[in-house]
Amino acid sequence: MIYDEYDYKIPEGKRIRLIIDSDVKNEADDPYAIIHALLSPKFDNRGIVAAHFGSVRSPHSMQDSDTELKHILQLMGLPEGLAHPGASKPLTQRNGQLITDGVAAVPGQKPPSDGARFIIEEALREDTKEPLYVVCMGPLTDMALAWICEPSIAQKLTCIWIGGGAYPYGGFEYNLSNDILAAQTVMHSDLPLWQIPRDVYSEVLVSMAELQYKVKGCGILGRYLFEQLEQCSHTPASMATNRTGEFWCLGDSPGIGVLLADQLFGYEWRKAPGIRPDMTYTEEPDNREIKVYHRVNSRYILEDFFAKLALYAQRQGTK
Repeated sequence: MIYDEYDYKIPEGKRIRLIIDSDVKNEADDPYAIIHALLSPKFDNRGIVAAHFGSVRSPHSMQDSDTELKHILQLMGLPEGLAHPGASKPLTQRNGQLITDGVAAVPGQKPPSDGARFIIEEALREDTKEPLYVVCMGPLTDMALAWICEPSIAQKLTCIWIGGGAYPYGGFEYNLSNDILAAQTVMHSDLPLWQIPRDVYSEVLVSMAELQYKVKGCGILGRYLFEQLEQCSHTPASMATNRTGEFWCLGDSPGIGVLLADQLFGYEWRKAPGIRPDMTYTEEPDNREIKVYHRVNSRYILEDFFAKLALYAQRQGTK
């Protein structure tokens, strides 16, 4: 693997299986989080699901994510088979059933997306004792489909979601907006869930100068990461935000960071909320408890990524 040459080893019993579900072509921060995971020896990286990001920015957003994932894997010399296409559309409801891509999600039947099928297969593996985590960096479509079709996966995995508005009220949040029904489904399921809402993931800020200094010079991979982010900063979607051209938010990286070094006091356990169509929260006292983060360690997340990227580039340069 990539990290076989690190000078430290993960203690036995501390490694975990990881699946990432990412709308990677939506914005420039997803590749940073994905590559961080692929460079981390704590993770047995089982695969990456390509997620859609609605139809406003692209009429074929999931396919765009799938193509981008395969490009990243190619840059790192990893097999394209690690990428799995997810659902191409958000969930809709018809006759009491949840549907995507014209196919209903039905308990006990094959799910409508390859990504959801992959999540189920990995969750039901019996040849390993390593716990499974699924980090969702976009809409929860494939996670919801997997649970509907095979509810027993709730005893087999933990879902980490970058998404949802700030507590206690909620409100607009991009990942949530791309499939509100899926988020409602996951919140009312029995899936173990760690949520990193908008006000928390938005705190992982990095300057463009820092990225040029610490990322761009790290070989082909570092140059790709910097240049695709710099290009994204000039798109209409980015220009419409509060970004000034001097900074970026690596908002998906906390999903990786909390698995590498969780904070004992950075979260609270609270009842999973209901979610209204306007994305505000409702209190649901009968729901299970979920872990909701109110801070993450940005310094650790960023410095760990910078160090691993530099070590990777160093090793590549000696081959």
